[in-house]
Amino acid sequence: MTQDSSAGLALPVLDDALAARLRARMLVVEEALAGHVHGQTPFVTEAASHLMSAGGKRFRPLLVLLAAEAGPDADSDEVVTAACVVELTHLASLYHDDVMDEADLRRGAASANARWDNHVAILVGDFLFSKSSELTADLGADAVRIQAQTFTRLVEGQILETVAPEPGADPLEHYLKVVAGKTGSLIATSARYGARFGGASADIEAALTAYGEIVGSAFQLSDDILDVASDFEESGKTPGTDLREGVPTLPVLLARRSTDPADERLLSLLAGDLSGDELHAEALDLLRKHPAMEEARAYVVARAQEAKALLGALPQGPVREALEAFADVVAIRST
Repeated sequence: MTQDSSAGLALPVLDDALAARLRARMLVVEEALAGHVHGQTPFVTEAASHLMSAGGKRFRPLLVLLAAEAGPDADSDEVVTAACVVELTHLASLYHDDVMDEADLRRGAASANARWDNHVAILVGDFLFSKSSELTADLGADAVRIQAQTFTRLVEGQILETVAPEPGADPLEHYLKVVAGKTGSLIATSARYGARFGGASADIEAALTAYGEIVGSAFQLSDDILDVASDFEESGKTPGTDLREGVPTLPVLLARRSTDPADERLLSLLAGDLSGDELHAEALDLLRKHPAMEEARAYVVARAQEAKALLGALPQGPVREALEAFADVVAIRST
């Protein structure tokens, strides 16, 4: 084993042989993806290739490949197809996200809506969703059902993100539903597809599906914490972006539950407009010092441990170690 065995992979894979297999299989996936985004005209191909060419970690297809290693058929063509399905679905959702967020940049490049317009971005997202559906049909009727259910949850999560909680509903529970739908659902399906088309047992498939749901949501929640806690030099991202834009995330929602009179100033700031630099800086400083940050970290760590416990269904070995290591990364990056 070497410390850099997982170099080039979006997951921490400590075993050299496993890492080498995954890198080789990811090359096959990348080549297949490049073919799947081709349309009938050069313009459609260019627009559909835009975000894929900009890079990305390819975490979801890699999880498919890793989960497939839990079964005897990790090298099957169906595993590669499933990896392409989840990545195309993810890419499609990014085109729509950028329109909803009015984003100008994605992965360091101009977003599709900025380079062309919203109509093109929406339709290209639809094109990629259609491509993922075509591929899913090659995997059989049960895969079509799973993909449809995943797509329903993903879109419902996006819808819920745009609306306030129902009267009397817990804002935190509402937000956790958003995260589970937008992020957890597709990561759960990635692990499920890998196990299923890799030939793993039903028990392992169920365990990996639940693992993907939990660790995927926890990864997004750890991003919430990093958005508040990290400096630009550390993360490469402007701190407090969600705070400035008024996006309610885990630390903010936990802070809003406070009834401590000492938090009156913070609660007042969180209820107001933080687009200005001075008020934003004050709110960010107060939030960083608030107990809600430790509460948020503890929540993410607990979820990561819950995900690791599910891996008891897998035999000891490099695959289980890699999945455990990823859960540890989710926990550590939030602390």
